[in-house]
Amino acid sequence: MESQATQDTKYMQTALGLAKRGVGSVEPNPAVGCVIVKSDQVIGRGWHRQLGGPHAEVNAIQDCQTIGASPDGATLYVTLEPCCHQGKTGPCTDAIIAGGLRKVVVAASDPSEHAKGAGLKRLQQAGIEVVTGVCEGEARLLNAPFFKSVETGRCWVVVKWAQSLDGKLAYADPSQGQWISGQASQSDAHALRRRTQAILAGVNTVIADNPLLTPRPSKGHNPLRVVLDRGLRIPLTCRLLSTAKRHPLLICTTARAVDARPKAVKSIQKKGAELLIGPDSGDNANLGFVLGQLGGRGIQQVLVEGGAQVIGSFLREGLADEICVYVAPSILGNHGAAELGPSLNGLAAAIGLRNLEIKRLGDDVRIRGLTA
Repeated sequence: MESQATQDTKYMQTALGLAKRGVGSVEPNPAVGCVIVKSDQVIGRGWHRQLGGPHAEVNAIQDCQTIGASPDGATLYVTLEPCCHQGKTGPCTDAIIAGGLRKVVVAASDPSEHAKGAGLKRLQQAGIEVVTGVCEGEARLLNAPFFKSVETGRCWVVVKWAQSLDGKLAYADPSQGQWISGQASQSDAHALRRRTQAILAGVNTVIADNPLLTPRPSKGHNPLRVVLDRGLRIPLTCRLLSTAKRHPLLICTTARAVDARPKAVKSIQKKGAELLIGPDSGDNANLGFVLGQLGGRGIQQVLVEGGAQVIGSFLREGLADEICVYVAPSILGNHGAAELGPSLNGLAAAIGLRNLEIKRLGDDVRIRGLTA
């Protein structure tokens, strides 16, 4: 017979699996999963499916009712502390109490200002047994961007690039192709864009590729697009500026560039873009300033999609929390350009990855992990 601790771990693992289904659809809210167990049988499953929709606990309780089971006297397993405040949806603690649950097992407490154990206390006051800390490490890892943002006020930074087997980031001749990676990798990268609230690139990428920096399909996501442009060299006819009134655009520049190009400033602002004036003292100061400003705006995750120079700057300064690399099965040799290696000169220490995940995407391989 399984011990109670073993049972708790088993059912929480099920809840964590459900929570993963919400990744990419609920941000900046955390992905949460929930199962309801009675007489050692799962009678209800739920997860937070989309931003603004019912939370995992409510969906699990409703799932019980769908199959004609009653949650009265059952145990609820949930990957994050149930909320007890009125937001876009009602308090989950009210639904749990009304459902007659006997026990609630929680993986991780919610560090948000409106929570901080208030949900757990509310359940205990209602006579419900509460157990915490089951699979807490896995729950925090699943929502690492959420926890970092809430606990530190700083963005979670994902650095992404695609490369050939010999480390080239682009074709030397753009007529040979715009993409090194295949269609499956490109679709996966758009899913990554939908997970974030800001997408960042350098002005050299804008000049060379004329990107939109939007997730496609958007599925309702409209992240802030951020361009690092110290000299205010962004082409006034680029697609970023032509779509700035539909998709927010923030151009990070300097007072020196603004003073030197007043006509460009006027045109940029007329097109609907916002200018962020940062320090003139160098790239390193600008990166810290930009991330601080994004964190202050409530941006939880930022995806860095710049070229070798921008990627190298984030890696050298130790600003990346997560790295995602798409490796295509090709050797470009002299047909390739833009190697990452030279831009990493000055790297203080080797960067190791933990929680490594390797996945086949068509003919490509995606390597993803967290920085140590």
